[in-house]
Amino acid sequence: MSSASPRILLLTPPLTQLNTPYPATAYIKGFLVGRGYAVTQADLGLQLVLRLFSVDGLTQVFAEIEAGSFALSDNAQRMVRLKNRYLATITPVIRFLQNKDLTLAPRICHGRFLPEAGRFDHVADLEAAFGTMGLTDQARHLATLYLEDLADLIKETVGPHFGFSRYAEKLALSATSFEPLHEALQAAPNLLDRLLLEELEELLARVQPEVVGFTVPFPGNLYGALRLAQRIKQISPATATVMGGGYPNTELRTIQEPRFFDYIDFLTLDDGEGPWLRLLDYLSGSKEAARREALGGGEADDGLHCALQPELYRQHGSSLLQRTFRRNERGQIEYINYPHPDIPHPEVGTPDYSDLPLTEYLSVLEVLNPMHRLWSDGRWNKLTVAHGCYWKRCSFCDVTLDYIARYETAPAALLVDRIEQIIEQTGQTGFHFVDEAAPPLALRDLAVELLKRRVAITWWGNIRFEKTFSPDLCRLLAAAGCIAVSGGLEVASDRLLALMEKGVTIAQVARVAAGFTEAGIMVHAYLMYGFPTQTAQETVDSLEVVRQLFAAGVVQSGYWHRFSMTAHSPVGKNPAKYQVAAIGPEPAGFAWNDLWHDDPLGTDHEAFGPGLAKSLYNYLHGVALDEPLSFWFDFKTPRPTTPRHLVQQALQAPDKPDFAKLNQRLFWLGNAPAIRVEQGKKGSRAVLTCYEQAEDFEVKTSPATGHWLHQLLTRLSTDYDTKLLLKEAAATFPTTEGTFENYLQNPAWQLLRSKGLLLI
Repeated sequence: MSSASPRILLLTPPLTQLNTPYPATAYIKGFLVGRGYAVTQADLGLQLVLRLFSVDGLTQVFAEIEAGSFALSDNAQRMVRLKNRYLATITPVIRFLQNKDLTLAPRICHGRFLPEAGRFDHVADLEAAFGTMGLTDQARHLATLYLEDLADLIKETVGPHFGFSRYAEKLALSATSFEPLHEALQAAPNLLDRLLLEELEELLARVQPEVVGFTVPFPGNLYGALRLAQRIKQISPATATVMGGGYPNTELRTIQEPRFFDYIDFLTLDDGEGPWLRLLDYLSGSKEAARREALGGGEADDGLHCALQPELYRQHGSSLLQRTFRRNERGQIEYINYPHPDIPHPEVGTPDYSDLPLTEYLSVLEVLNPMHRLWSDGRWNKLTVAHGCYWKRCSFCDVTLDYIARYETAPAALLVDRIEQIIEQTGQTGFHFVDEAAPPLALRDLAVELLKRRVAITWWGNIRFEKTFSPDLCRLLAAAGCIAVSGGLEVASDRLLALMEKGVTIAQVARVAAGFTEAGIMVHAYLMYGFPTQTAQETVDSLEVVRQLFAAGVVQSGYWHRFSMTAHSPVGKNPAKYQVAAIGPEPAGFAWNDLWHDDPLGTDHEAFGPGLAKSLYNYLHGVALDEPLSFWFDFKTPRPTTPRHLVQQALQAPDKPDFAKLNQRLFWLGNAPAIRVEQGKKGSRAVLTCYEQAEDFEVKTSPATGHWLHQLLTRLSTDYDTKLLLKEAAATFPTTEGTFENYLQNPAWQLLRSKGLLLI
């Protein structure tokens, strides 16, 4: 790529997570840098938060409140009176949450250090839950409440659109009309907008980009992106602005709103790598064509790259764009999707986190949900094991869209190469695999490769509760660093699971969850209520299944989601199949994805929400598991019809014996054992000493079997590249020792199986 290729700036607008970068810009930067482009990235959400939650930022907040005519609530008035205390504590609190000064924890917990407002009203209720947690965790939670108090004050006064992890989200939620966003963008910038734009202007002056790309993963990022793009157009009208991300991919696929393109020149859909390549070629080609024209048709002198001839771009370049909306010269919105091949998943490159201030992110602790804590606390490198979903049948999911529908994998060796590159760049070994549902066999191969190369990472991600996740596979994943998985149980009703085409049953979920739990991996269950035709009885029965899963200890975390119908899901595309009588709204030119619908059976799903949330909060703390389910609701509910011991019975179902797994691969988590032969009164015997991290153990057997086991375990501990199947090991079993099938019941073999001899 020529040094004259366009300078690119990739921006994450406010707000996403505070603890770790949203990975979209890192993905695109890694891809484009690999093709020679000069790319800078910035997280303006983080920059806004750090600017706002500083002595200078809060001074401006309090000054504007005091100068304004806000009708303050009692809570806000109290905070204004505590202004000096907030100004005195904000810097050390931010440093503490950035893990730069953890010695502040005792003062936060015991020293009446923090000013307290409305968010602290329920702290007493949380003390029991924090009893088993460390001092730093308690302090992190209290410091998070302190920030949320300040966020409440800001939202009530100078920044009505503000909220952690969202910014003006309501303006973009189900926004079939662009009008509310247009009105907000035409209004004078508020204090938060001004701080954000000041950050932008400093960045533009430093980078001087010719192309600026915005990722908009959520509705709460749209207003910020448009406000930033608006200022870019004011400062540098020739700078091209590009938008992509999860929100456009789901909400803006039918956009016909011309005013949107006052801010954004190009809107891309689905994976960004291909559209960015075509767009940059188009912009470079158009630029070179213009220069050639200015030179009277002669050769351009700057060596700008373009994949096609400049004359072709001058005439036809825009028609070669991929999955891109733009407003043409006539003011019409056109969608251009030349059939370029997609960039294969193995070729998207390694995410590039350089130039993101990784030490400045905040580890917050909002709620006492173990999985939500993983989401908001700690620096996690985000990576994808496979593109799309290998199942892609769930009726509530956007299975018709590319991010679900196009399933591609990458070799395990390539994934570990990427992991090692990211660790070298970031200095962090925590990974969040952000797949829709990580494939079990791909995770198996990844785990083997990590163990083979002795790459020690800590990781978690989303899975489906399918039977391929055997207890042995769960133990392998744990040995390779897996600490948590989340999966969709959704509605814990076999009828509704079948209607949803989840491909799992309650009994299967229970057994898979038990396998993960026994391996030391935390299990989080996504739960759903309000699916079409779901009855009150089924909601109560689902809650009973959830209660049993927590009581059995096989699920440690969960969250109830209200069913939401989307335009790109099987339910949204074929509502009659699910007995949904009416849906809406119709597309109206701007966003279109979330649909309202009439439940055919008329169940008041909304009424169940508070009770489901309250019961789950107690269950994940081991509280009130024996209370009748009616205890959680303030209205009459049916008695559960779920068998009282459904989960226990599922957990007692026997696993297949080893002789039925002859085609599975043997894998040994231990080291090469030592062997000695001892002479006793009853003859000689072999003793294998196996060395583990914490303690050693011995396996005693006959000399012939002992030598066979020693050879087998030594090979397994040194040769990861050869897949040795159980039937291949059986072929070398000493013929003098009886049948191999009988030996698989031998205590020595069973001991090794319990200690880390896996069949995967």
